[in-house]
Amino acid sequence: MSKLVRAISENGGVVIAILDSTEPVSEMQKIHDTSAPVTAALGRLMTGAALMGAMLKNPTDSLTLRVSGGGPAGLLLAVASGAGDLKAYVQNPHADMADRPDGKLNVGGVVGSNGTFSVVKDLGMKEPYVGQVPLVSGEIAEDLCSYYTTSEQIPTVCALGVLVDRDLSVKKAGGYLLQLLPGATDQEIDLLEENLAHMQSMTQLLESGHTVYEIINMVMAGFSPNVLDEQPVCYHCDCSRERVERAYISLGKKELAKIASEQEEVELTCQFCNKAYTFRTADYI
Repeated sequence: MSKLVRAISENGGVVIAILDSTEPVSEMQKIHDTSAPVTAALGRLMTGAALMGAMLKNPTDSLTLRVSGGGPAGLLLAVASGAGDLKAYVQNPHADMADRPDGKLNVGGVVGSNGTFSVVKDLGMKEPYVGQVPLVSGEIAEDLCSYYTTSEQIPTVCALGVLVDRDLSVKKAGGYLLQLLPGATDQEIDLLEENLAHMQSMTQLLESGHTVYEIINMVMAGFSPNVLDEQPVCYHCDCSRERVERAYISLGKKELAKIASEQEEVELTCQFCNKAYTFRTADYI
């Protein structure tokens, strides 16, 4: 199980959330059998959702990131709960694309950049909060930062990475979300920029053996960071027979009768975990 850590600068002007998401991203790759660039794309989106989800106040609250960029991967979804549960879905898990000229996985290409980055927060209110911004690059981290800058007016730095091994397994995955709180000084901003300019990528740091606590101290060198809280994070789908049944019934009597006339049973599969549920069609007419 992974652990998400949040820390704040000594004077309260800068806050960071950081996660080594190797385990949940590996689980996602096994469930959806994703290609290398899709693993990187969806893994980044999952990690970003977990970092944003750390700000939810209640365990039952949830946050959904939705990316529709027009690329071959199609729709990408990542859902995080206030309890640290993560799940994800991609429309075309086997979508592939040649690496970029620099040898890196072409995440922006497989996602596409002609579309939207959406955030849906279900906080137990009558209606969920929905924020949406145009995609900047399809590389996910830049798009997440654009959302915060545009929709919530919070200066944000985000680093997300997934290192895929030759056998398509996930070698390392992780990320951090750094935000300036009201009252941050120009001097603090300059110091942060200096620190970030000398940082390796998140996956390089993890692969070389650095812990999330060490990375916090690197990013926030000179800020005397203090840990605020820690939270376990794992890939966990909360689907159930009852929930899938409700979705089936929502098709309406006419459609249910048509299905019953054509087949005795119907098998419905959860898009997040691929668990299959079988229903007798005659029971629903």
